[in-house]
Amino acid sequence: MKSSELHISGMNHSFVQASAALVESLFDDPFYWAITADFGNDLAARKYVLSRYFYYSLEEAERTGRSVVAPDPRLGAAAWLLPRSARIDAWESSAKSEFLASALGPRGRENYYRILRYMAPLAARMVPAGAWYLSIIGILPSAQGQGLGATLLACTLAEASHANATCYVETFTPRNLRFYERSGFCRVAEYLEPTTNKEYVVMRRDAQ
Repeated sequence: MKSSELHISGMNHSFVQASAALVESLFDDPFYWAITADFGNDLAARKYVLSRYFYYSLEEAERTGRSVVAPDPRLGAAAWLLPRSARIDAWESSAKSEFLASALGPRGRENYYRILRYMAPLAARMVPAGAWYLSIIGILPSAQGQGLGATLLACTLAEASHANATCYVETFTPRNLRFYERSGFCRVAEYLEPTTNKEYVVMRRDAQ
């Protein structure tokens, strides 16, 4: 059984801590459950794989978007993906494919791409080209309800408004809808995702 702790030698310690918080916050999300399907009932293995996935995602967002870590990184983080050139997108897509092949089992990797192929075109119908995508946000469960999530979003939302950019997010979690609405997002579509067999909502926030 693998430890859910990442090795931190040569790694960004804040991202390591934030990844652990994201695991605890998002562990039951249908998307993350689907991409760790190869590990079955081995919950420790699922958590370890997710910690690697979240760490990679924070690094990707730092390269081509915004990584926002809580003042105490142990409490959570947000990862945004912003528009990128075709050359950068091709490089990132290739690097992501290599990472997923090393981190996920074959079922999980296939689930990842099946879900992406379903969701991406539908999102493109509802948001303009150049929209900023809130890919991940999670707060340690014991720290939720204290305004930290809104704090994590505030600076990037303000920056997006200044840039006259639309933002969007997709969520499988109904209880999160009011949180996003308080930050200015509106529900624009709802779909049944076939790989997870779960409904999710697309939410959009225009520049304010």
